[in-house]
Amino acid sequence: MEEVQAAVTAHLDQVSGLVQALSSELRRGMGPATDNLGTFVHVVDWTEPWLMCLMAFHAILLLTAVGLRRNANFQLFLLFLAYLGVYLAEKMNRYLGEHWKNFASQNYFDSAGVFISVIWSGPLIFISIFSMVISLIALCRLMVKWKRAELRHRAQLARDKQD
Repeated sequence: MEEVQAAVTAHLDQVSGLVQALSSELRRGMGPATDNLGTFVHVVDWTEPWLMCLMAFHAILLLTAVGLRRNANFQLFLLFLAYLGVYLAEKMNRYLGEHWKNFASQNYFDSAGVFISVIWSGPLIFISIFSMVISLIALCRLMVKWKRAELRHRAQLARDKQD
């Protein structure tokens, strides 16, 4: 029994060392990402009217998705529109990069599309994931309802057959 305890203790020590190494590696790897995110947040002028309208649009879209979560047809339509918006992000980035002087104080639209991905596509993907999860939950509820009805029907047939 003592041998088993010693083996378990050695294993737990090894796992603890691996978790600590992984944790420090993640912290070291996430450092540049958090620095870049901080730089991104500070560089963008969040008081520009078009950015405020875009954020309001995403907030209203999310609230609409939450409010109409029981409407499966709307969720499917919302999912389609969100993915269409993500699909068109590259073309939007190119167009907005050419015409940024008409609505913005600086050119946020680089050739890699990082800004449009974070500000436009990111929230749309989040909303579409929310919509997909809601649809999957509704599908599971429908399957449970259908199976219960099937079991009730079988029980009714069995009772009728006994009579």
